[in-house]
Order: sequence, then C-alpha cells, then structure tokens
Amino acid sequence: MRWLLVFLIACLLFNGLQHWLARIGLGKLPGDFRFILFGREWYLPVASSLVLSLIAMAVGYFI
Repeated sequence: MRWLLVFLIACLLFNGLQHWLARIGLGKLPGDFRFILFGREWYLPVASSLVLSLIAMAVGYFI
C-alpha cells in the first residue's frame, strides 16, 4: 500500500513538473505515456521514474 501511495505522489509531481523535466530530456523516454482524458492531458512517467530512482539510489549508495 505504501508503494502505491509513493507512486501516486510521484506521478502527481511529474505532472506538475512536466514542462521543466522536458527541458532536461526526461518525459520523452520510451515508456513515458501521455494521454488526454476529460479534456486534460495526463502524463504517466514510467521510464523517467525508473531513471530518477536509479540515480537517487546511486547517489545514496556513494554518500
């Protein structure tokens, strides 16, 4: 249940930071999904979440 909540919060953050993340190249990876639902564009960043998690894990490992 905790991981589902963390994933939901991460997706909401990615939706809010979508334009800034696109400038650095995240959000256009294969596995990042965009769709329109109820007149609003939604963004599901599966691959970008994985990349950011691996970077955070590597930083945590070396510190």
